[in-house]
Amino acid sequence: MRAVIAEDSVLLRVGLIKVLEAGGFQVVAEAGDADGLLAAIEEHRPELALIDVRMPPGFTDEGVRAAMEIRRRWPGTPVVLLSQYVEERYAADLLSANTSGVGYLLKQRVADVADFVAAVRRVADGGTALDPQVVAQLLLRRDSDPLARLTPRERDVLGLMAEGRSNAGIAQALVVSESAVAKHINNIFAKLDLPVADADHRRVLAVLRFLGASRT
Repeated sequence: MRAVIAEDSVLLRVGLIKVLEAGGFQVVAEAGDADGLLAAIEEHRPELALIDVRMPPGFTDEGVRAAMEIRRRWPGTPVVLLSQYVEERYAADLLSANTSGVGYLLKQRVADVADFVAAVRRVADGGTALDPQVVAQLLLRRDSDPLARLTPRERDVLGLMAEGRSNAGIAQALVVSESAVAKHINNIFAKLDLPVADADHRRVLAVLRFLGASRT
């Protein structure tokens, strides 16, 4: 699989290249800023983009905005964001459009080469890789797990949501109507205690709840 890396730290960039190449990836381009990243994606159309959250010139959210632009201009391109710290809003922003082929990992995970490569490959294959600390901060654990409130069919719907399927895709997989799927999803939101105020990200948060439970 061909990969593009965007990381302004030369030392870390070299390390990431070695880790990915050892894991069977071919690094076809590297960049130190968002503009260089977008140019490399347009030229190479890789199977993976590994992107630092904060890059020049502002060192704020340049990597996140570039990742979202990649997903807009080249849909289906798997992207993995790397961050020094957990930044919940960035993870939610990236996941809000589609949870397929998306990863958000802390840079400290690179030290565990085998796990890091496995997570990156999972994203390249169309899956999702979320750092446990990201999941923990996005979804605070409660004394009683709201997932236990879901019916088997609601769990099926939530599982398909976690795969990144649309309501129409879920309806087709379960051989039910889209209105039935919408009803199940509204029930899921209610049972997972996701208030109406969180409407923009309720689908994302529900999926993250499912993914967090799947890791335990």
